[in-house]
Amino acid sequence: MSIYEELRVACCEANKALPAHGIVDLTFGNVSVVDRELGVMAIKPSGVDYTALTPEDMVILRLDAKPEADFSMDLKAATVEGDLRPSSDTPTHLRLFQAFPHIGSVVHTHSRNATAFAQAGRAIPCMGTTHADYFYGEVPVTREMTREEVSRHYEWETGNVIVECLEPLDPDQVNAVLVRGHAPFVWGKTGAKAVEIAFALEVIAEMTLKSLSLAEPGYRLPRHLLDKHYLRKHGRSAYYGQPS
Repeated sequence: MSIYEELRVACCEANKALPAHGIVDLTFGNVSVVDRELGVMAIKPSGVDYTALTPEDMVILRLDAKPEADFSMDLKAATVEGDLRPSSDTPTHLRLFQAFPHIGSVVHTHSRNATAFAQAGRAIPCMGTTHADYFYGEVPVTREMTREEVSRHYEWETGNVIVECLEPLDPDQVNAVLVRGHAPFVWGKTGAKAVEIAFALEVIAEMTLKSLSLAEPGYRLPRHLLDKHYLRKHGRSAYYGQPS
C-alpha cells in the first residue's frame, strides 16, 4: 500500500463533499490536502467528475514545487504519484501552502453567491453574527491581476495576489479570499474543515446579498458583537461547542 494512501483518501472525501454541500457546479472546484511530514500535497485531477473520483485518482505532488526562472512550471515533473493531470489550479494551492505553513487544506469553488461578490470586485462585509462565527471581519477581495501577471504564470500569480491581499490580516482569522473577477479560495487545518468553511462562506454570501438590499446603507455588525461571536468560538477563552 502506498505511503500516501491516507492522504489520498482524505483528499478524495473532501472533494466529494463539495457537490454534497451544493457548492460546485459541473467540475468547477477542487480541494487539496497536505502532508507536511512527507513534503507532499494531494489534489483532485483536472476535469474529472466528482461522482467518479476514487482515492487512486488523487495526484500527489512535491510541496516545494515552484515556477522556473522563465515562469514555466512542469507539474508532471513535480508529480510524485498519480497518472492523471492535476487540477489546473494546482500552482495556486502550492503557493498558499508555501506561504501559510500552518494550513492543511485549500478549497477552491465557484459557489454562486461568493463568486458573485468576486466578480463584482466587492468584499463580503460582516453584517451579522453568522459571518462573525467564521470570519473576524469582512472577507476581502484581491486587486485586479495585471496583464503581465496573467500572461507570466496565471495560476501561481493568483496565489501571489491572495498572499498580498492577506498581508495586513491574520490568515487564521480570515481564512478566505475572493479573487477579483474569479472566485473564492478558502483554507483550513483539514480537508473536512476547509470544506465546512467554504460552505459557510457561500451561506454567508447569500445572506449578505439579501441583507444589502434590506439594511440601512453602510450597516455593519457592531464591533462588540463581532468580537463576542468570533472570540467565543475561536478565542483563547472560547466556550462554543465541546472541549477537544
